[in-house]
Amino acid sequence: MTQWISAKNEQVTDQMKHVAKFENIDIALLIKGLEKGEIVIPANTNRIFDYKAIGHGMSVKINANIGTSEHCVSIEKEVIKMKTSIEFGADAIMDLSTGGDLNHIRKTLLAECIVPFGTVPIYSVISDLFSKNKEIHEMSPQQLFDEIENQAMQGVDFMTLHCGLTSKNISLLKSNPRVLGIVSRGGSCLKNWMAYHKKENPLYERFDDILKIAKNYDITLSLGDALRPGCLADSSDLAQIGELQTLGELVKRCKAEGVQVMVEGPGHVPYHEIEMNMKLQKILCDNAPFYVLGPIPIDNAAGYDHIAGAIGATLAASHGADFLCYVTPAEHLCLPTIEDVKQGVIAFKIAAKSADLVRKKQKYSQDDLLVSKARAEFDWKTACSLCIDPKLALSRKNETSPLLEECTMCGKLCAIKVSKD
Repeated sequence: MTQWISAKNEQVTDQMKHVAKFENIDIALLIKGLEKGEIVIPANTNRIFDYKAIGHGMSVKINANIGTSEHCVSIEKEVIKMKTSIEFGADAIMDLSTGGDLNHIRKTLLAECIVPFGTVPIYSVISDLFSKNKEIHEMSPQQLFDEIENQAMQGVDFMTLHCGLTSKNISLLKSNPRVLGIVSRGGSCLKNWMAYHKKENPLYERFDDILKIAKNYDITLSLGDALRPGCLADSSDLAQIGELQTLGELVKRCKAEGVQVMVEGPGHVPYHEIEMNMKLQKILCDNAPFYVLGPIPIDNAAGYDHIAGAIGATLAASHGADFLCYVTPAEHLCLPTIEDVKQGVIAFKIAAKSADLVRKKQKYSQDDLLVSKARAEFDWKTACSLCIDPKLALSRKNETSPLLEECTMCGKLCAIKVSKD
């Protein structure tokens, strides 16, 4: 039984109890949000972990992408990336591995993951084909559905499936050419397959089969945005909006079957278009939780895209985005290092906490107040312990002025000290 069906029948699950305690909300409000499809609790029936809720009225959550590539295959590094992400505040992990024994990598990560775990099943299918020197068009639709079920059995909690990439929506690219075309890896593979076989997207055609698998394991479907814009020039075009409309139709089919669902969004979006994009998704997708990558409001910030993405993410979450996929400094350049992952998580944790104040109509959080009171008393240990990166904060203070009450920036001119004196 899915969390959605349990909520519909007013049955309180262990997952609901866990989430209600974490969010500090009345469980009746949580059940109402689940029933309306405005909240999801990604929780595969085969796994027990630290459950999180995503959606309306919940704190903004962040996801950290990790995973190998054909150029760098190290399970050990990916495990460290996952643990580092969780240590600094990631609420979920997605394994986007494309290199090595993907089945073994996924099982290894799942065994040690204590938060919701997501994947993009088509990556495994296409990577397997490439390892056998085969082409994308040699994929059979059944291979894709078998892999979805395989990962569901392993315990994956949410899956990105590009079900809205239809022939109709692809045709919108032809009549309205883009600068970068399709930048989604899964989307580009499906388009390649569709063009070769001159057939419709099997994920769209056989959506009922996906619903059966998802319902059986309570997989939260994350309807992927294969036509998301990869640059500002392509933002909010007909193809992107057309796909979003299709995803809205699929959301209704999910709800009719009692399957949990969220919708993925852009991408590269100009700052002044972000609010509109968030509100449009909520309208077209019946207020389903919105999962966004960034958005990134500038195209030439390579090396600093975690900062650019956090700026866009703060605005997006303030206007309705519920789940933020982090961006690291390595975005657009290379596979992220462990330090890149840490910086990405911290940047997006700042974005999520900032947006939470807006969503909850609060002036400050309890942590904000406590750290400020500690600063007023020059209680550096307490102040630093309340920071997002406590070790860094304390080490920076101690490396320059371990014995001084004030820091070395102001010294005797410290405004707080002068005021007190």
